Parts: sequence; C-alpha cells; structure tokens
Amino acid sequence: MTRQLRILTYNIHKGYCSGNRRFVLEGMRALIAETGADLVFLQEIHGRHSGRARHEGRYTYPDRPHFEYLADQSWPHYAYGRNAIYRKGDHGNAILSKFPFVRWENINVALFPRSSRSILHGVIEIPESGFRLHTLCVHLGLLEQERRGQLEILAERIESHVPHNEPLIIAGDFNTFWGTHEIYLFMRAAKLRSANTHGLPSFPSRTPRIELDFVLVSESIEVTDFRVPDVRFSDHRPVICDFNVVRSAAAADSHQSAA
Repeated sequence: MTRQLRILTYNIHKGYCSGNRRFVLEGMRALIAETGADLVFLQEIHGRHSGRARHEGRYTYPDRPHFEYLADQSWPHYAYGRNAIYRKGDHGNAILSKFPFVRWENINVALFPRSSRSILHGVIEIPESGFRLHTLCVHLGLLEQERRGQLEILAERIESHVPHNEPLIIAGDFNTFWGTHEIYLFMRAAKLRSANTHGLPSFPSRTPRIELDFVLVSESIEVTDFRVPDVRFSDHRPVICDFNVVRSAAAADSHQSAA
C-alpha cells in the first residue's frame, strides 16, 4: 500500500526576517498554509512569550503560542518541544500534523550549559493506511563537537525507539554543510538517505549558498519531489518534499500485532 504525503521544514527565526528588522509571522502563516503540507517541521518557534507589543510593523504579534497560531485550522494536531527558556518566554521545535499523534517526546540533547538544544520525536498515525510514521524535528548546535554528540544521541534514539520496518523522516536545521564526515557517519549508522539529491541550498534566504536544512528519509520512503521556494521571510528558506510511503508486509504485520 502506498500513501502520498507532503512535508515542509522551516526555521522561522522566531517570526522575524533576516536581521530582525521586521516581524513577519503573519506572512509566514499564509505561506505555510499555501503549501498544503500534511506535516510541518518548524524550528526557532515561540511557545510561551510575554512583554511584546500587539503590533510590530504591519504585522500583529499573536497573543498565543506561535505554533498554535501557525497551525490555525489547517493542522489540528501539533507537538511542541522547548529547547531555549528565558525570562520572557521560550522557543523550540514544533511539528504540525493533519493526522493524530500516537505519542511524542522532546529529547534534551544540550551538551553545554549555555547551549539549549532538543530533538522532537513524534509518532503519527496515518488514517486508512495501516502504518505509523516516525517524525523527528531537529535543530542542531553551532559547534562541530556539539553536533557530533547530538547526532550520536539521535542515532541511539532511532535504534532504540524506531522499529526497522517503520518509516522515518528527519527534518530541520542541521547547522552544518552537506557531506561532512559527521553527517556521513550518522546517515550510515541510521540507514538514511537525503531527499535533496540535487544539493539545493536553503541558507541564507536572500542568496542561498549552503544546504543547512535537511530532509533525511528511511528506505520505505520514495521521494517524488524536492524544492526550495524563493521565499525570504526568515534567514532560511523553507524546504518542501513530496514522497510516497510504501507499506511493507512486515510493517503491516508489526502494526496489527501492536494494535
């Protein structure tokens, strides 16, 4: 059985444009809704916040968590994991979904006292398909030593919590160049491949030169399209990936046993 899905991953820079000159979350919400994505992976998104004016420029600053504001009526299910907490609020990763979560968990992968990072792992039930999809939203650290340790934790998480016959997607801001040794070792250990077969860059948004925003998939996922729209709200561009999930006989047996 095959199911077609679309995902979007986007580092929204807390709702501000590059350089923090304008608050553009309203424009981001319209953009994300227009993509028609089934699943949305977001990084640097506000949860709790306070002390903001109601208006910043021509955009209104919402009085609710920004993941709820972006989810609106398009994505009835969402999960949020804080990875930075400060006096006026917090921000982290979020997954918006058109399908219900079976469960989700935020995993702390901070390796240094002043570097707050986490990985959000959601397991999603795809109705009328007979399979569960594992989704991991990541935003890795800025230092190579930090990322190496976080990728080791991520590989251990996959090995211990993702059955080999269940589909898996990892998406987000990896904060490293494509083709580095750390990424190669991680992908080989986790048996993953990149959806971005043409190496399309996503950062910086004005003149992208670097592929920082990755979509990594397991063997049972067939990528049919991958694109990086020319959008400049954030300092990153959004990434859109269309794919088919092929349900194997082994996955069907596993799902029925778990039910």
